Amino acid sequence: MLKPFSDKMANLTPSAIREILKFTADPEVISFAAGNPAPEAFPTDVIRRLSDEIMAEEPINALQYSVTEGYAPLRQWLESDLRAKDMFADGDMVVVTSGAQQAIETTAKILCNEGDAILCENPSFIGSLNAFRSYGVKLVGVDTDSEGFIPERLEAALQANPSAKFIYTIPNFQNPTGNTTSLPRRKAVLELAKRHGVYILEDNPYGDLRFAGENVPSYKSLDSDGVVIYAGTFSKTLAPGLRVGYLCAESELVRKAVVGLQTSTVHTNIWAQMLTHRFVTTVDFNEHLERLRGIYRAKYQLMADSLREHMPDCVTYSKPEGGLFIWATIPERYDMNAFCTEAVHQKVAVVPGNAFLTDENAVSHSFRLNFSTPTDEQIVRGVEILGACAKEYFK
Repeated sequence: MLKPFSDKMANLTPSAIREILKFTADPEVISFAAGNPAPEAFPTDVIRRLSDEIMAEEPINALQYSVTEGYAPLRQWLESDLRAKDMFADGDMVVVTSGAQQAIETTAKILCNEGDAILCENPSFIGSLNAFRSYGVKLVGVDTDSEGFIPERLEAALQANPSAKFIYTIPNFQNPTGNTTSLPRRKAVLELAKRHGVYILEDNPYGDLRFAGENVPSYKSLDSDGVVIYAGTFSKTLAPGLRVGYLCAESELVRKAVVGLQTSTVHTNIWAQMLTHRFVTTVDFNEHLERLRGIYRAKYQLMADSLREHMPDCVTYSKPEGGLFIWATIPERYDMNAFCTEAVHQKVAVVPGNAFLTDENAVSHSFRLNFSTPTDEQIVRGVEILGACAKEYFK
């Protein structure tokens, strides 16, 4: 009998989030399971106008093949923007990718052999974990708390895994927990990476969506040794459908990433790159970001207030200062997956926490709530239903 799948793909399973989203095809289901930007956040009129301008002024450039490195004016803007934030050193290089997901996947592609280790926050973003799994690596989950990696646990993991190639982290409003890595922890993690000779892959899709508290310096800005690989994206600040992200690191690594990209996508959608460049250079981008922060600040506050009103005291939550997610934890004596199943039967979808663990068979007592995608009315009604379900389940 023919074996249809490669060893790398045979053990990969569908994203738990995508599977749960199937339930949301039912119009009666209120979904807190997605991670999409708020529909009202999209600057549709501006995008329409800029697209018309491109098609009127540069149609062939927008429709023709382009270079793998990315649209030169956009790359120049990115380099200037990163340099202004102390995140672009002499010798660095930027390549434009199809979202941060491709930047993350390409990093594993160019650095990892089968059996090498990648150290990840536990829990972490399922899309990245699956990308890493596809290269036959060993995923090592490292415990975190509200301030990020626990340094002692990270050091022990590095000592136990000398084949580790990089540390993967989402330091700002982490997906799924919503937590932000503190400055002391960032310095400690950076020092450990340097000492053990591994890279840090800093994934920062939510950093511009801070709606409370103070900014924390990025790993990239703290690095003076070329240890940090930075993945950025316009998916949460402009539109995910454009699929415009980027990878910034020392030039030798980025040049190898360019070769890796040439074997897959050839180049990121050039029309989308041109549109993104026009947006950031002709629209007040900071004003646009402030509008987004206002949207997410209000939506978060509405969900947080609703949770306090309706959920039983035995359920605890993270208190993010930005991003799109709240991480809820139930008492250990209860079955979290059974609770999530009961919730979706009551027409509210959340994501069970084990979907985000490096060991998919491990037990989690948490689940993720998204406040960006549902309407205000859905947030209020959905949390009310979820609270009633929880009070019945946990009594």
